[in-house]
Amino acid sequence: MTDITADLVRELVAEQFPQWSDLPVSPVEPQGWDNRTFRLGAELAVRLPSAEGYVAAVEKEDRSLPALARFLPLPVPEVVATGRPNGRYPFPWSVRRWLAGDTVAGATELDRTVLARDLGDVLTALREVPTEHGPAGGRHSYFRGCHPSVYGDQVETALATLGDTVDAVACEAVWANALTSAWPNAPVWFHGDVAPGNLLVTGGRLSAVIDFGTCGVGDPACDLVMAWTYFEGEERQVFRKAAGLSDEVWRRARGWALWKALATMGGLSGPDPEGFQTRVLAEVLHDPVIG
Repeated sequence: MTDITADLVRELVAEQFPQWSDLPVSPVEPQGWDNRTFRLGAELAVRLPSAEGYVAAVEKEDRSLPALARFLPLPVPEVVATGRPNGRYPFPWSVRRWLAGDTVAGATELDRTVLARDLGDVLTALREVPTEHGPAGGRHSYFRGCHPSVYGDQVETALATLGDTVDAVACEAVWANALTSAWPNAPVWFHGDVAPGNLLVTGGRLSAVIDFGTCGVGDPACDLVMAWTYFEGEERQVFRKAAGLSDEVWRRARGWALWKALATMGGLSGPDPEGFQTRVLAEVLHDPVIG
């Protein structure tokens, strides 16, 4: 990955957007995996892909975010400028309006049940946004929005790798249920990475949704995985009711959560700090509601 520092950001801004060259630059913590983000003064942020595989999201967000912003009930990032590669940084990058708030991951005072309802409402609104300019789910979205069977080989490999450390029979049953249906309607918008680090809260309420780098149009099942990666018990039921959708969609969503947990635990998909995905797998396998 490219070494992205505050000094590099200052250089890029001074070279391409001199009107902002006097503004202070500071990293936003914690940093994401796909992109690095820096505050630029009080009202702006700079977002830079960390590797070539994430570059396509720059142009996609430039095109998609204005269309989404017109219809969603909460703010999404607003791109105000797009930067070019230079001799030290090889990728396009963007300048956005700064969105205030804490991430759900970092919030200290949060009513999780209210968050479950708010998030379900936002995802319902997202599915209602016109899709004529939306990119079909595929490689650019890491196949979010597609059928979960696209990752069937990884599920099989992970189960073979993990062996007796997981309940393979239960995993196979959840996965089989996930593959028995497909999205029967016209494609709808999906975010593609609904996670605590991509949701902002202000005053204890959901206030913005960020990081649409894996967005597109297709099957919305992938956007429901927070049911198992974050919500518990009653919260999960509130989220399910607010988000709507059929039992078949929720079974595919459960399959998405199962795949990610197994792939990560099996060393196929990024790190697993503090055994997080092990706990997610337990939630997926022992959910009494979705069979």
